[in-house]
Amino acid sequence: MGVVAKPQNERIATLASLPVFFDLKGKPVLVAGGSDGAAWKAELLAATGAQVHVFCPDEQLSDTFRGMSSHLTHHDLHWDGAYFKSFALAIGDCESDEEARAFHDRAAAAGVPVNVIDKPEFCQFKFGSIVNRSPVVIGISTDGAAPILGQAIRRRIETLLPQSLKSWGQLAQMVRARVMENLTSVQRRNFWERFVDRAFAGNEPEADAVQRLLADADRIRSDVARPGRVTLVGAGPGDAELLTLKAVRALQAADVILFDDLVSNEVLELARREAKRMLVGKRGGRESCKQEDINATMLALAKAGKHVVRLKSGDPMVFGRAGEEIEFLEHAGIVVDVVPGITAASAMASRLGASLTHRDHAQTVRFVTGHSRQGHLPTNLDWRSLADARTTTIFYMGGRTADEIRCNLLTHGMNPETPAVVMSAVSRPNETQWTGFLVDLHTAIEAIGVDEPVLIGIGLVFSKRQQSNARQQGFEFPERVAR
Repeated sequence: MGVVAKPQNERIATLASLPVFFDLKGKPVLVAGGSDGAAWKAELLAATGAQVHVFCPDEQLSDTFRGMSSHLTHHDLHWDGAYFKSFALAIGDCESDEEARAFHDRAAAAGVPVNVIDKPEFCQFKFGSIVNRSPVVIGISTDGAAPILGQAIRRRIETLLPQSLKSWGQLAQMVRARVMENLTSVQRRNFWERFVDRAFAGNEPEADAVQRLLADADRIRSDVARPGRVTLVGAGPGDAELLTLKAVRALQAADVILFDDLVSNEVLELARREAKRMLVGKRGGRESCKQEDINATMLALAKAGKHVVRLKSGDPMVFGRAGEEIEFLEHAGIVVDVVPGITAASAMASRLGASLTHRDHAQTVRFVTGHSRQGHLPTNLDWRSLADARTTTIFYMGGRTADEIRCNLLTHGMNPETPAVVMSAVSRPNETQWTGFLVDLHTAIEAIGVDEPVLIGIGLVFSKRQQSNARQQGFEFPERVAR
């Protein structure tokens, strides 16, 4: 079975509004009103290089406005004396809805985009919170629903972006034309990836940075038939907030993304928009892409010079068949990098508030596959060792073999009332949990089902203390656990 293209209508989620950036340098804009709120908008517009014209009777002009006199043109009259068609934008500070409606209608009739401060029903566009590393400018909007949330997001972004990004943005403007003229699309991608690595190092550019960047571009251009590369990226259990920063950067740098069926849409939303996305779903008990087809696709794309991201649920090095893919690609001479992800067992432990190696209960943790290539339990598992309740054991993909797991552990001497937990769709909105005893494990699967990925945890770390924490969070328990 070959790879499956992701439907186009899933590439972009619904937008409340379209984020756009106006180039206002040298263009006239109209600001009506003399309040401090209008002064803030006027100052913001002046910072873009716009010619700001303020229409307000002199006696109504605030002290803030008077201190900005060198950056704007003041007209000592009401806004209705303005010729709206002369302006690129119109910003109004109107006291009543009647005045706001009149201002909006006048601007709209003249074909001028209009914003009435604090009256969203009369706004064709809105001002969001801004992170300024100009020429890098980030706008944040909550569509008027929660301005305080937008400000909090801005503060969070401010802490992530070094102040030196401003200088690197200016450098990008200086070398962009040369890069566009001399490098192919693949070479340009390579150049800008290196550029970004330097920009986010947090250091100001060196005095000879332009010469160094152009020399780097020349070196990239001289590379003949430069091969692509493959990055195996862990997408985590589903919650996009559990992605590592390195994983996000890999998604933003990809030319092609081959993703598993279990990767959430929220994670894919973080990928570069231009990247081609290909579903190579591998799901137990369902029709799946063959591993040989996936390997061949990665190789062909890498040989074509593409940066391929193989996006795997969880951690690629834990039951992700990464070893087979790495061996195949390296044998073909393709460079392979690995970005680890949060494996499902770690996410399960955090959701339950259970330490997998709690020193009072377990000094060892084991991750065990719940099925072999044939879809059954592996035949070489050491069940006597696994039956030790002081060892925490997590069975991956064990939904269909849960009853066999239960029987084997009981046969090899594990106490029937050893604590057990079962979780499906860990960290996702449809997450389901069951907590009880080993002897009842089969009933858990009957209740939870096997349509979503299932994890089974067994051991003393899932004892009543952890179960009590779970109960406080609203988890449901069988009667025998509560006794």
